[in-house]
Amino acid sequence: MTPYRILVTDDEEDLCEILKFNLEAEGYIVDTAHSAEEALTLDLKNYNLIVLDVMMGEISGFKMASIIRGNDLLKHIPIIFLTARDSENDMLTGFNIGGDDYISKPFSIREVQARIKALLRRTSPNEENSKDEILYETLRLDLRSKKCYIDSCEQALTKKEFEILHLLLKNNNQVFSREEILTYVWSDEVYVLDRTIDVNITRLRKKIGIYGKCIVTRQGYGYCFET
Repeated sequence: MTPYRILVTDDEEDLCEILKFNLEAEGYIVDTAHSAEEALTLDLKNYNLIVLDVMMGEISGFKMASIIRGNDLLKHIPIIFLTARDSENDMLTGFNIGGDDYISKPFSIREVQARIKALLRRTSPNEENSKDEILYETLRLDLRSKKCYIDSCEQALTKKEFEILHLLLKNNNQVFSREEILTYVWSDEVYVLDRTIDVNITRLRKKIGIYGKCIVTRQGYGYCFET
């Protein structure tokens, strides 16, 4: 299953790092921003969920949420508010703006993890019940049999190559860093060199023929499947 990408926005840098560490341990890809202004410079449509502190600088969490809900490309993204204010009026304000959940500080990491998991389960399509294949022109990934086909001819990919291609193709035009690919493909292995990813990408490009050129290297950033 493709890892969910989460943005944590909070002006408490230590809290951001704690949440990032613990959520990444759960298999999520996590980015952090220390203000709404910083968060709004990011490509927000790439995120599956935003964790948003209410009390920040000039742009509050509530104001940022309003901006997100007013954008047709972003309004579907679930939002969890974090706040030290737990009055009923504040909670109602958060929900009226379009927040999906509201967690009062101080909180336990386990509570945040559970709330995030439950919200993603409610708001994201169930991959097991979604389409069983991914198509791009004549390139096809069969997600049940874990096989790759080009013009109906099977291409012999290793498990790692298949998982890399699945990640990049499903999220086409989205750049994944080597660290993010490691988290998704090698999450159960203790130590893997970045060079291992480059070797697998090189082999994968050769195996998928004309589509190899679609796997593009973004120097200093990572890889993407460009369509």
